[in-house]
Amino acid sequence: MQIIPAIDVLGGRVVRLTRGSYDDVTGYGDDPAAMLESWSSQGAALVHVVDLEGARSGTPDRELWHRLGATGLPFQVGGGIRTLDAASDAIGAGAARVVLGTAAVWDPAAVAAIIARLGPEYVVGAIDVRDGKASGAGWLDAGRNLAEVLGGLRTAGLRRILATGIARDGTMAGPDVELLAAIEAIAPDLDVIASGGVGTLDDLAALKARRVSSVIVGRALYEGAFTLEQAMQVAS
Repeated sequence: MQIIPAIDVLGGRVVRLTRGSYDDVTGYGDDPAAMLESWSSQGAALVHVVDLEGARSGTPDRELWHRLGATGLPFQVGGGIRTLDAASDAIGAGAARVVLGTAAVWDPAAVAAIIARLGPEYVVGAIDVRDGKASGAGWLDAGRNLAEVLGGLRTAGLRRILATGIARDGTMAGPDVELLAAIEAIAPDLDVIASGGVGTLDDLAALKARRVSSVIVGRALYEGAFTLEQAMQVAS
């Protein structure tokens, strides 16, 4: 199981939201590229980056992609990437993968076009779920039925999804295992990256037992609940 540290960016700063609320923001630094370098130096093979303003507005910060790409370090990026043009530019700037949220929920045809051009290995569908509905637009829309979203993404040719329980995200209260079970029941063929709620090494052990391929960890690392090295030891 792979541990993927998270870097959420808002107003140029590294932050974490609690339960997806833009009104509940905790700052952890002023330089996303330096944070990428820090996580990579500690052993991260991949870092997850979200442009929060891009996710909310639909207009991604392309300069952010280039600043991160200039480090030469591996990262996947999401936030406002809703078109083939944006996805191609992100990969061209140096991203290892693009993460599609709003497009994954509302526009599976766009996801199919992006996969057809870039290849499925470069695309992750973000399934951010609250009360059984997958949300886009920075978690601010009404959402769409989870099973319908997953069905559309499978038809589009998606192979990998990032599953986040919004109510758990940023809380360190434990992952949403019910969500993971629901996804496994609906789409057992998809490769799942778990995200949201990890607060202890026991949480990671439980996710490993569920055989998820990767886990994104944010606040627990920033708050020092455990180190990246400790997390990687559990994951291995």
